[in-house]
Amino acid sequence: MTQVYKVLSILLEYPTKDLTAHWDEMNQLINELPNLATEDNKLLSGFTRWAASLSLTKFQAEYVNNFDMTAENSLYLTYHLFDEQDRDRGPALIELTELYKTTGFEIGSGELPDYLPLILEYVSTMDDKASALAFLQQTSQAADIIASNLEKNESPYAPLVRMVARHGHVEDIAA
Repeated sequence: MTQVYKVLSILLEYPTKDLTAHWDEMNQLINELPNLATEDNKLLSGFTRWAASLSLTKFQAEYVNNFDMTAENSLYLTYHLFDEQDRDRGPALIELTELYKTTGFEIGSGELPDYLPLILEYVSTMDDKASALAFLQQTSQAADIIASNLEKNESPYAPLVRMVARHGHVEDIAA
């Protein structure tokens, strides 16, 4: 049910050689996702076709240009919800870390808990559809902001983030 969020998590992570070596498997996984809306299948498949057409170095450069060089596109959600000096940002990060701990979800590689690919990975581990939707709805405001910023720049990543935002607004999770 929430496997689509694992796919989105992988596609929104910094590109690795491991990912680029397995485009066929990724496309197969996308095509086998249960209950995936046709629109979402086309969106994910289109992104993987685009990404697979690039060398790893070019793909990584695209990622850096889209997310690391432009603060408005940051995949750290609290950046978009609080002013940079806002004292509420720290407690929000701590609260999210504690939530992960209480559910047994581990944050690897020193990542901050509000990193969108990490949040999507967390949602992909949730068994209860209603809980997954409720959690995802909490990300929709920041995802909307990021998607709009990426759309202004015609980023190939914009449809992925827009898909996250859209799923956070709907009553029923598509997959």
